[in-house]
Amino acid sequence: MKSADLFQDAAGHLVAGVDEVGRGPLAGDVVAAAVILKDPPPEGVTDSKALSASRRETLAETIRSEALCWALGRATVAEIDELNILQASLLAMRRAVEGLTLRPSLVLVDGNRLPRWSFEARAIVKGDQTEPAIGAASILAKVQRDGEMLALHEHYPGYGFDRHKGYPTKAHITALETLGVSPVHRRSFGPVKRLLADPEVG
Repeated sequence: MKSADLFQDAAGHLVAGVDEVGRGPLAGDVVAAAVILKDPPPEGVTDSKALSASRRETLAETIRSEALCWALGRATVAEIDELNILQASLLAMRRAVEGLTLRPSLVLVDGNRLPRWSFEARAIVKGDQTEPAIGAASILAKVQRDGEMLALHEHYPGYGFDRHKGYPTKAHITALETLGVSPVHRRSFGPVKRLLADPEVG
């Protein structure tokens, strides 16, 4: 493969994008993806939240098949509770980038914080809307995590994970109050923590 076929910065270096999904939910892991795209990137790549579920699935297939390389990383519920969600998200992103089969010369990170690592990197607020590599990473992470929440719904059907994906909707809070806290809920998060402290709930 010629270097001109790779997704490069102005200096001709490989550029990876990384993003995470799942900071806000009360349950489930936080999942990150890192991607090095070929140039041009797949058409329609943008912030995963701006896309329909079916469009995300289609783009994810394209990204996985056409990207130069990609990798997933995660931080578990236990790690989220131990570290806090910010540090767990940074850990998931670090794991995703470290999982790439090629070492990028530059990593573009969605947001305003960088993980602790040896890579040259730049944080970009709302980068998933402006940088195709970050947008591609957000799509892969979102599709992966949504699939995992659907699987968790099979094990814990009463919580509605298939609908809200773990986010603190009214229906989710009601289910928590009725059923109690499951093993996949984040015990350090306010609504869950309050329920655990109330012996009358669950």
